[in-house]
Amino acid sequence: MSAVRHRPMAPPATGEHGDSDDNNFTDDESSPLTHDIYGGSQRTIQETKGWDVFRDPPIKIETGSTANQECLELTIKILKIFAYIFTFIIVLTGGVIAKGTVLFMTSQVRKDRKIEYCNKDLGRDKSFVVVLPEEERIAWIWALVIAYSLPEIGSLIRSVRICFFKTFTVPKMGHFLFIWLMESLSALGTALLMFVVLPQIDAIQGAMLTNCLCVIPGIFGLLSRTSKEGKRFIKVIIDLAAVAAQVTGLVIWPLLENRRELWVIPVACVMISCGWWENYVSPQSPLGIMRALGRIKEEMHYTRYFCHMFLSMWKILLFICVTMLIYWANGDEPSNLFSLYSEAFSPHKIVVYELPAGLGGVLPDTLESANIDTVDVDAAYNTAMYVLLLQIFGAYLCYIFGKFACKILIQGFSYAFPVSLTVPIAVSSLIAACGIRIDDPCFFHGTIPDYLFFTSPSNFRFNNFVTEQMAWAWILWLLSQTWIALHIWTPKCERLATTEKLFVSPMYSSLLIDQSMALNRRRDDQADVKTEDLSEIEKEKGDEYYETISVHTDRSSAPNKPSIKSSDNITRIYTCATMWHETKDEMIEFLKSIMRMDEDQCARRVAQKYLRVLDPDYYEFETHIFFDDAFEISDHSDDDIQCNRFVKLLIGTMDEAASEIHQTTIRLRPPKKYPTPYGGRLVWTLPGKTKFIAHLKDKDRIRHRKRWSQVMYMYYLLGHRLMELPISVDRKDAIAENTYLLTLDGDIDFKPNAVTLLVDLMKKNRNLGAACGRIHPVGSGPMVWYQLFEYAIGHWLQKATEHMIGCVLCSPGCFSLFRGKALMDDNVMKKYTTKPTEARHYVQYDQGEDRWLCTLLLQRGYRVEYSAASDAYTHCPEGFNEFYNQRRRWVPSTIANIMDLLGDAKRTIKINDNISLLYVFYQMMLMGGTILGPGTIFLMLVGAFVAAFRIDNWTSFHYNIVPILGFMLICFTCKANIQLFVAQVLSTCYALIMMAVIVGTALQLGEDGIGSPSAIFLISMVGSFFIAACLHPQEFWCITCGLIYLLSIPSMYLLLILYSIINLNVVSWGTREVVAKKTKKELEAEKKAAEEAKKRVKQKSMLSFLQSGIGDNDDEEGSIEFSLAGLFRCVFCTHGKTSDEKQQLTSIAESLDTIKNRIDTIESAVDPHGHHASRHNRRRTTSSGSKDHHLLSSVAEKSGDESDESDSDTSAEPKQERDFLTNPYWIEDPDVRKGEVDFLSSSEIQFWKDLIDQYLYPIDNDPVEQARIAKDLKELRDSSVFAFFMINALFVLIVFLLQLNKDNIHVKWPFGVRTNITYDESTQEVHISKDYLQLEPIGLVFVFFFALILVIQFTAMLFHRFGTISHILASTELNFCKKKSEDLTQDQLIDKHAVEIVKNLQRLQGIDGDYDNDSGSGPDRIARRKTIQNLEKARQPRRQIGTLDVAFKKRFLKLTADAENNPATPILTRRLTMRAETIRALEVRKNSVMAERRKSAMQTLGAKNEYGITTALPVNNNGAIPNPRSGRVSNAGISIKDVFNVNGGPAEQIYGSNGGGTINQGYEHVIDEDVEANSLRLTTRNPHQVSWGQNTNGNSTGRM
Repeated sequence: MSAVRHRPMAPPATGEHGDSDDNNFTDDESSPLTHDIYGGSQRTIQETKGWDVFRDPPIKIETGSTANQECLELTIKILKIFAYIFTFIIVLTGGVIAKGTVLFMTSQVRKDRKIEYCNKDLGRDKSFVVVLPEEERIAWIWALVIAYSLPEIGSLIRSVRICFFKTFTVPKMGHFLFIWLMESLSALGTALLMFVVLPQIDAIQGAMLTNCLCVIPGIFGLLSRTSKEGKRFIKVIIDLAAVAAQVTGLVIWPLLENRRELWVIPVACVMISCGWWENYVSPQSPLGIMRALGRIKEEMHYTRYFCHMFLSMWKILLFICVTMLIYWANGDEPSNLFSLYSEAFSPHKIVVYELPAGLGGVLPDTLESANIDTVDVDAAYNTAMYVLLLQIFGAYLCYIFGKFACKILIQGFSYAFPVSLTVPIAVSSLIAACGIRIDDPCFFHGTIPDYLFFTSPSNFRFNNFVTEQMAWAWILWLLSQTWIALHIWTPKCERLATTEKLFVSPMYSSLLIDQSMALNRRRDDQADVKTEDLSEIEKEKGDEYYETISVHTDRSSAPNKPSIKSSDNITRIYTCATMWHETKDEMIEFLKSIMRMDEDQCARRVAQKYLRVLDPDYYEFETHIFFDDAFEISDHSDDDIQCNRFVKLLIGTMDEAASEIHQTTIRLRPPKKYPTPYGGRLVWTLPGKTKFIAHLKDKDRIRHRKRWSQVMYMYYLLGHRLMELPISVDRKDAIAENTYLLTLDGDIDFKPNAVTLLVDLMKKNRNLGAACGRIHPVGSGPMVWYQLFEYAIGHWLQKATEHMIGCVLCSPGCFSLFRGKALMDDNVMKKYTTKPTEARHYVQYDQGEDRWLCTLLLQRGYRVEYSAASDAYTHCPEGFNEFYNQRRRWVPSTIANIMDLLGDAKRTIKINDNISLLYVFYQMMLMGGTILGPGTIFLMLVGAFVAAFRIDNWTSFHYNIVPILGFMLICFTCKANIQLFVAQVLSTCYALIMMAVIVGTALQLGEDGIGSPSAIFLISMVGSFFIAACLHPQEFWCITCGLIYLLSIPSMYLLLILYSIINLNVVSWGTREVVAKKTKKELEAEKKAAEEAKKRVKQKSMLSFLQSGIGDNDDEEGSIEFSLAGLFRCVFCTHGKTSDEKQQLTSIAESLDTIKNRIDTIESAVDPHGHHASRHNRRRTTSSGSKDHHLLSSVAEKSGDESDESDSDTSAEPKQERDFLTNPYWIEDPDVRKGEVDFLSSSEIQFWKDLIDQYLYPIDNDPVEQARIAKDLKELRDSSVFAFFMINALFVLIVFLLQLNKDNIHVKWPFGVRTNITYDESTQEVHISKDYLQLEPIGLVFVFFFALILVIQFTAMLFHRFGTISHILASTELNFCKKKSEDLTQDQLIDKHAVEIVKNLQRLQGIDGDYDNDSGSGPDRIARRKTIQNLEKARQPRRQIGTLDVAFKKRFLKLTADAENNPATPILTRRLTMRAETIRALEVRKNSVMAERRKSAMQTLGAKNEYGITTALPVNNNGAIPNPRSGRVSNAGISIKDVFNVNGGPAEQIYGSNGGGTINQGYEHVIDEDVEANSLRLTTRNPHQVSWGQNTNGNSTGRM
């Protein structure tokens, strides 16, 4: 028996455990293999014999998630480059057009404006001038009003939608009034600028002036600077200079030109700048008034939409009123704005004045005073509308593409750059245009109406632009605006950030688009989720465990400490996989996916720890597998259990999977074994030091099946491990918010990036309860080909539509991410534990558990989303029977859950913001299509037979109805295997018929033409599928399986639905079924029954009727008897048959069993706590005290426990009693490896016992209850089939009768009309007749139902594709777009590629002197392979390094910039250069880390231990000191490891194991293998114990 260790009573001496290698940071290289795990041997050196050095390294096979996607990656990078350029062009062009059109409109608003008119059409030798009529002016005024109002109307609609369909908060009255004041000032200033200022100055000056709208933001930004900012003095100086430059812009033209109306400029500009106050105030400002404004800003996060619901309308009204007031102030009648409105946008005349030659081209002040001829020309009255549309679309495209640039993280080049360039490009364009127009008034003839143009400077020449137009001052204004809006160049938002996170106001200012884009972009858009501050961690190193004492004291004692720590916001991912009967290949794919996650998490952890980078995608990771029915009866005794072959297969494939991932032979440490109340537990530590925990379920101790496994991990991880933490409720809330359960099946294949994409969705939307990825079926054969197309269409169209217009209804359990907080909500986790008591429950709850869980989340208001970029690959059924059985579960559960959701639609719409009435109608349409699917397919077959085989409707009806009714009869009367066989035969026949139908339809289309309804529908359907495939290029080849899908339509939408509904009462799983191992008694009983059956069959011969009345008395035999061929038997001198000795023994054994059962009953009554015996039927066994459990097989097996006990009474050897929580047989099974044995803490054992008692106790096989459920299920089946049959029968009857009367009831199809022309010679008349195609009733059903669904799904798919592409682009890094690698500093290069660098440095391949599998590859290098040298190297004895961080540190410590000593350091991939500067930068970081750790160690020796705790180190139940881990510590001073300590670590020491509160014991300590030796071991403070010395490596070592 392997070493089963019990809890020691006292801690052992610390001894050498206190040693720490400060320079090495962690345990030494051999630590993963230096533990007592091989039965007492210290196996540190792996020796290889000289004749056995030849290797068989794992070959990297690229399939599924690891398939070569270089082409796709290259395409995505090219697409991102295109996105950079295209977005830049659109934002810049849209901004320039919007800016230019606004200046064009304001140029026409000036009263009595005169402009030189082109003389091309009126006389080349003459000069003409135009004064714009009032109608024209009013048109442009209204254009400006409409341009201003549209974004405000958009803001109003958005606010109303959110306030009515989501939630809102009412602001305080004082706050609302302040917001109202600032918004009103902004609207008032905009009206003054548009109708007073800009019409009075030329367009170039107007464009320059728009750079002077940042006065208030500049002042507020200056006043909000805090003392914590770096280089604050310099920033304040620049702030003052920027504000001064802005102020000069306000007064320079009023002072220089001395016009009274220009003094409106400073008033208007300051008012406008009030609109962006919110972005520049801070609650941390040193000034009280700024802090007050900052508090209003924080409240605006919740009250913004309520405020804008009123402010949007108010601003539009105010803008119109101010416009009318200005119009009146200019001496005009405001009523003209309304009375002349229709004339302004309808045909009217423009009066052109001919100038006398004597004027010399100088425009007179009053044209009426001179004797001037006039010409009337038609006005281009639509010009104002065209310019308005240009302005609207230009501003909108600028805003929408700018937002897109921010979302996909290309803000610098494609947002900030074009926004900053808008005014310079506009000014340059205006200079050119105005200069050309002054020189040649006819240059724009034919493009722009001759009477319209920008207000140009008088006598403008470029050489005096600098002096007269104040170009020098404008440069200062531009620079000052750039400084005030500098934040747009340094974005901090996460991928796909919401509009609220990107912009202060959710809409834009159309008339000032570039200023709105720059000043409305949030300055404080840091991601909510960040890793903890590393410097803060380092400050807390050493005393982290002791500081936990103060963390959880009463808050009143530490009022300044925030209750939520930064570590609480770390993403925690618990992988929760359910396993049952997976094959080896499926297990390996799953394990490889977990190994990849382990490698990725380790790289991110090490990058943060040693390279000092903050990784926004960092996560904690832990894997839990829940193995259903993991035990079977042991081979040596019916009383013991052992792990079944599937568990042993998992254990055996761990090393193989790890070796394939790390491309070198890896032997993982055998798992630690834990007896548990539910069965057992195996715990591995993976190479990346994440935990891999397999929970082995014994179906006699805990409820089995997938749903109950999900209940297990929800209550364990979210209930026990989280809710029982001794921390504040705020911290629990933050942890739950950032804790995610990654639910997997045991055959899934995915990459870490797929999980990261799902986490992105979770971070983006806190209301998101679950997210699923794109599931790809894997396998071979026709059934898999069908599923390839079915899954593709289901994800491309249906899931994308659900995501876009509502919520995804099913997040499949094979690969989904659930938010812990959402699962913990009311009516979710608790309701999920509902025991099925009704027939409906078995269908809805147990047959489709993942869909029901999503239904519960939706009914609680959470959103469920789909990410098409997150790919996962799962094995799908390859056989017909397995596929049908799988869908037999899915179809009823899908219908039941959707019906449940639709039945509760009113309440769900009210509580769930994402589900609307329209979405409910869409789901009703789909549900109607599902229920009427068989009837629709039947009608389709009837019509297809008519078209393809040229038969009448009734004959076709009879041909189709007979096999379907026959199949239904077989499903009711025969066993499942016969049903499936008939379904398979019918499916084959229908596939052949469908091929004939396809050919017949093609011929019919040839006759009817491309305009026929069938042709249009078919082309639309195929076209939508093809476009969808083109938009999913990596999945394009799925469309090739479309032909199989078409051939399978009758089978899948008719036969399968009938099979599922008629077998509704069958609730078995149906897939992966295996025969359970049986006890010897069961085998003997079966053998006996088989012999009896054989005997009875033998007696029943062909002439058995002759034996009637005789030969039935088996208990009689005669002294003399004879028979003839079994026809008769003569018996003489009969007497009773002597009982067989074997039968007597059997009778005795049965009597003993009866006695034993009675004794067991008495024992359970006397000792109810002995073995949980009231519920579980496992019998306790006794065994000899022999160490080797194999000797048990030599002991003669007894018929029952009593015989064992009687033997033990007389035996001289004492026998040990077996207990399933102490020494169950399975932990001694040699196939479960020789890993150490450990035990759960008492609190966790109690948790599991309570959980099992409350929710998970095995359901007793009560025959009466089972009979009731079976009866109820049959009744449910019968009622469902009847309703289903009647609905479809009525539907078929109605449509078929309409079809029979199609000559009277049809719709003339307007397309594909045939025109027949005939000539009648007798009457010499030409007869022209038209034949219309008829849209028949069946066609109407298809067109108006399926076509509508297809249009909805195709449209939603297009929008979803755009969102997916955005997500992919946001996650794609370009090495040559932001900065080239050579342009980056070495520190920037390391920060950018930290995870990639660590992944290369932590590779296990080659760390032990291995050689690359592909070394010397290529035809020209085979002869140069160093085969013998590599074999000799492999022969050398060496210590294996089994963990990634040890491999990293081994390479990291050897880093040197000396090229001679470090010729081939694998720092970066081949795409990035490995320059000496990069290595030198890494070396600098290494030295910095080492110095910090030495300093931290010195502080730990006494300087920082402010609490002076003098307790000894805690001891875990393994009898060893748990070494503190210092790698990741929260800012609270409590490490993640301590929080989840399980076996009496620091947390237990502090709070006490029985100290009145439930202590969470979630995490297990793992000795040394997950301990970094850079953290010094802490013992009692003793100054005499401190010493410093030199170790063999020359590194300083601290000992306490």
